[in-house]
Amino acid sequence: MPSRSSGPVAGPGPGPDTARRRWLRGALATGLAVPCLHGVAGCAAGGPAQAREGPLPTDAEATVQPVAPGVWMLPGRGGEPDARNLGRVANAGFIAGPQGLLAVDAGTSLLHGRALLRAIRRTSPLPLQAVVITQTKPDVLFGAPAFREAGVPIWMHRDAATLMAARCQVCLDRLNREVGAPAMTGTALYQADELLPGGRQLRVGGGRPVVLLYAGHTSGPGDLAVLDRSTGVLFAGGLVEGRRIPNLHDADLPGWQAALQGLQRQADAGQIRQVVPGHGPLSGPEAIGETAGYLAALDAQVRTLLEAGVSLGELPARATLPAYAGWDGYPAIHRRNAAELYLKLEQQILHG
Repeated sequence: MPSRSSGPVAGPGPGPDTARRRWLRGALATGLAVPCLHGVAGCAAGGPAQAREGPLPTDAEATVQPVAPGVWMLPGRGGEPDARNLGRVANAGFIAGPQGLLAVDAGTSLLHGRALLRAIRRTSPLPLQAVVITQTKPDVLFGAPAFREAGVPIWMHRDAATLMAARCQVCLDRLNREVGAPAMTGTALYQADELLPGGRQLRVGGGRPVVLLYAGHTSGPGDLAVLDRSTGVLFAGGLVEGRRIPNLHDADLPGWQAALQGLQRQADAGQIRQVVPGHGPLSGPEAIGETAGYLAALDAQVRTLLEAGVSLGELPARATLPAYAGWDGYPAIHRRNAAELYLKLEQQILHG
């Protein structure tokens, strides 16, 4: 998950490009927000602050979108977390079995988690078997204690739990600043009730076949996807985005690309028929290929620029992908992706 510092970060001072590279490598390695290189506006994560006019909300009810028989999506609002969207930018959902439900992801805050839980209960009277946290992104995990309040166990992959414990207090501090303390009231770090060592096949509510897919280190360590076998609906978590720039922070690019190839094979075989992406609207299986296409284009572009001797300082102006400029998060996330991949590839070259 992208984690950032709890205070302002000073940019690199004057000096050769190697000094900038050392500074940026350290910032990316510790998850700090990376300001613009050479004064390019809008490069820092989150972009410029939005003007705040009028009273800001502190809570809102969640909406429910039917996806397939017994499967519902709880849509996020998209964009970057701020005080007007309450940080509720990522998707969640739930699946109904004969005698119970499985929730997928839990929202940004304790209040958000409670709103998701109310929406689920308005839709179905069945008890919740568990809530699965698919990834260590702050907009899907901090609402989980609301489910625990209701006696619902929290499931998470053990690698994701390790990363959350190590870094997510920084993310929580940043959310408190960006979203506002009132909307984040009561939100805190927690420990999952069950740590999964890998994937799992289960029967939701005593009967409905659902698979928790795990492909190793992909878009992040411990990332999961949830596939409902009955309908072919995939809750893709961090693996697939819906016209939003995928975030390479904490990702293993080759592992992610291999996982997407595996999902594409399942889609080609008719096993995946609809996709609830981590962010963005409900999609067909084409969202898998769209996410894979962006990652391939980014990889090819950065490799080409590195081989051509383009410096890190020149990268923001050169590493553009106009075909994806209309995707959510492009100005900030794409440039950060390019810088992170540049540094990783440079290290591979330096170490043979």
